Amino acid sequence: MTNVPELFGSMVFNQETMKERLPKETFKALKKTLDEGAPLEIEVANVVAHAMKEWAIEKGATHFAHWFQPLTGVTAEKHDSFINPQDDGTVIMTFSGKELVKGEPDASSFPNGGHRATFEARGYTVWDPTSYPFVKEHTLCIPTAFCSYTGEALDKKTPLLRSMDALNEQAKRILKLFGKDVKHVATTVGPEQEYFIVDHDLWSQRKDLRMTGRTLFGAKPSKGQEMDDQYFAALNPRIVKYMEDLNETLWKYGVLSKTEHNEVAPAQHEMAPIFSTTNLSVDQNQLTMEVMKKVAKRHGLECLLHEKPFAGVNGSGKHNNWSMSTSDGENLLEPGKTPESNAQFLLFLTAILKSVDENQDMLRASVASAGNDHRLGANEAPPAIISVYLGDELHAVLESIVEGKAYSKDKKGKMTIGADVLPPIPKDSTDRNRTSPFAFTGNKFEFRSCGSSLSISGPNTVLNTIVAYTLKQFADELEGAKDFEKALNTLIEREVKAHWRIVFNGDGYDASWIKEAEKRGLLNLKTTPDAMAHYLDEKNLKLFTEMEVYSKEEMETHYEVKLEKYSQILNIEVETMLEMINKDILPAAYKYIAAVSKTVIDLKAVVPGAKASAQSALLTKLDGLTGLLAEKAEELSKVHLAAKSVSGAMEVARFYADKVIPAMAETRAVADEIEPIIGEEYKPYPCYEDLLYRV
Repeated sequence: MTNVPELFGSMVFNQETMKERLPKETFKALKKTLDEGAPLEIEVANVVAHAMKEWAIEKGATHFAHWFQPLTGVTAEKHDSFINPQDDGTVIMTFSGKELVKGEPDASSFPNGGHRATFEARGYTVWDPTSYPFVKEHTLCIPTAFCSYTGEALDKKTPLLRSMDALNEQAKRILKLFGKDVKHVATTVGPEQEYFIVDHDLWSQRKDLRMTGRTLFGAKPSKGQEMDDQYFAALNPRIVKYMEDLNETLWKYGVLSKTEHNEVAPAQHEMAPIFSTTNLSVDQNQLTMEVMKKVAKRHGLECLLHEKPFAGVNGSGKHNNWSMSTSDGENLLEPGKTPESNAQFLLFLTAILKSVDENQDMLRASVASAGNDHRLGANEAPPAIISVYLGDELHAVLESIVEGKAYSKDKKGKMTIGADVLPPIPKDSTDRNRTSPFAFTGNKFEFRSCGSSLSISGPNTVLNTIVAYTLKQFADELEGAKDFEKALNTLIEREVKAHWRIVFNGDGYDASWIKEAEKRGLLNLKTTPDAMAHYLDEKNLKLFTEMEVYSKEEMETHYEVKLEKYSQILNIEVETMLEMINKDILPAAYKYIAAVSKTVIDLKAVVPGAKASAQSALLTKLDGLTGLLAEKAEELSKVHLAAKSVSGAMEVARFYADKVIPAMAETRAVADEIEPIIGEEYKPYPCYEDLLYRV
């Protein structure tokens, strides 16, 4: 039996290990850096590096790597060994403070929005001491930030850390108004990770899955998710072994893997960790996605993290559970038993409503991707329209403010289920709303729009920054007030009324909500180009530069990179589609047509006067469909070629969204009509039934 407490964090150079291995004064200096952001002196870094190296070697490490998060959305690492040659031809194992603190990868070869030319290659990785190093396989991985030679952030970690600093500063100003002098305020996140598991051998036979992460073709199987029998069902024995291995591996890395279960769609599952400080949670989620894939391969499986790997069944998201806590352990989004009189909570809640309402565009852009566009608004995920769900109690509290009426609190009491053997249970003050993009769930907000393959760094950078910006406005107003209580009540009432339109407790899947949202003036940004069209709006540049989270140049970089990635993904998908049609689907159909034709000829030779009407009808249908598919493929090829002649990141992305994607959908529809009517042995690749039910 696994000794979980002993296993947990065993491959992480965490504070417990630091305290055990470092001299007392060195640990004290490092702790000051961890807790207060004090600069790390090189003398301290040298001692830390030596202890870290000795520990890592004991864990089997021979190399070290600065582990960072470039704008690709995945992690990067360059491995260097600890060996240092000696004059006598031998080697010793060394690791200096300089090597720990700073590295130098190539800044021009990573996405940079055109701000780094090939001849401008220098870039730097800088150790983030607030995120613990860990040993992965034979390498000591050191979490770092990544910037260019000119100091621009070329990664996702640096802006996130800046946003956390901004929120910390402004939240402390607000708390001081309530007589609280706290050392630090941090945001916390618990990302629920959805994913699909399929058999590796079947996966390897699908070019679309290998190249794009999703099926570009596939007829609906006879059974999908309509029976609701997959959700929370007993786990397949093969999946159990996978999850056991996954948990143990994650626990070694200090990841608080807590919940596991079958999700709604066949072959779909979920893993949820306990929340952590945001930057640590982001790092751990990046590691989690990597580990999920590696562990799957060990079991002859393949983990699919794409937002929509299969048409006709639910896609996968990553619910971002976000909150704010003080260094004293106070959750600032805890409403308490009497939220209607909890002025501090109401002020922070009001700040969040204002932030979400005024920055719908940036929140939508933060989760925009080619994969996630398949999900959002597709009756399986939150709509593309951003709104806030508060639950009955908080909705009633704020509604009383909007309407200027006294709040009447209903007693929550106990809920009696009806069977004597079952005990009464406390009734929650809020239900759950799975159709809401931004839902309050007890003492946190669940940002449900994030895609499963997404780095949650971007969404949390936006969340932290927009809330910090609003808190700054509130603090500026309230700090100079002669009558704080009166000014506070005035501010809350004014801002709740001004942003009441963003609150929606209803069904986000209902078509009527789209019309209602339009009446309210809410944005409905259906595609990535729709969302990114607002990214460089003046208000957004002002907000993020004033809060010193992004420079104007960094925002321009992110804009270019995100649109280029969107178009590149679709380019790969189109080229894969055309190759599969010409090399797999049409040849398979032609073989089947030839086989059926031969049976007709043979039948008529043996049975004079035989009509072979069923075979003839099938041949006529297949002939028509193959001809139509070839025609649609040619049209797709032409529109794809036209996309390559378009210039400008937004113009190219818009062309793909408006012209290429519809052509892809038309082409797929024909191919998916062919698949069910050709013989099993002629099918060019495993179908949905194989992939979803053969694990």
